[in-house]
Amino acid sequence: MREEALTLLKKYTKSESLLKHAFAVEAGMRAYAKKYGEDEDRWAAVGLLHDIDYEMYPEEHPLKGVEILEEEGYDEEFIKAIKGHADYTDTPRDSKMAKVLYAVDEFASFIVTVALVRPTKLGGMKYKSVKKKFKTKAFAEAIDREHLEQSVKELEEDFVEHVNLLINELQTHEEFLKKEGYSLVE
Repeated sequence: MREEALTLLKKYTKSESLLKHAFAVEAGMRAYAKKYGEDEDRWAAVGLLHDIDYEMYPEEHPLKGVEILEEEGYDEEFIKAIKGHADYTDTPRDSKMAKVLYAVDEFASFIVTVALVRPTKLGGMKYKSVKKKFKTKAFAEAIDREHLEQSVKELEEDFVEHVNLLINELQTHEEFLKKEGYSLVE
């Protein structure tokens, strides 16, 4: 399922930064699928494909992506999770998958942004590194901290555990990505 999703993603996404974002969200979705006993490959595919339309159809995001995924035969829960990650669609996040995608989307990229300014990147990263940058308003100031906190509350997860789960999975995923010729931090 990953190869199929990655092929589809690359059809619509050429930007290296958007691919890295998709890989980061893929990792977070996989981590929560493991935690909740869900299908890891399916949840990871949601992470890969959640912004499939963003580069080519930014004004229609995520609705054009929903169309693309419907045409490709993805199921309703999958598509509704992707539609619901954008607040302005007013799509209720009524599945665990949808709530996880919402909580992982920007947070995984925030953690990668923290890693980019560390000498060891993701290597050895701990919660305190993320916490320090989270409290520094000038760091990645475009990322709304309140939104991140609210998304974790909506998921009903502990903030520290959420960050640690994402850090651990991003570290593991980075090792996998390097074998595939990609990286989150290089």
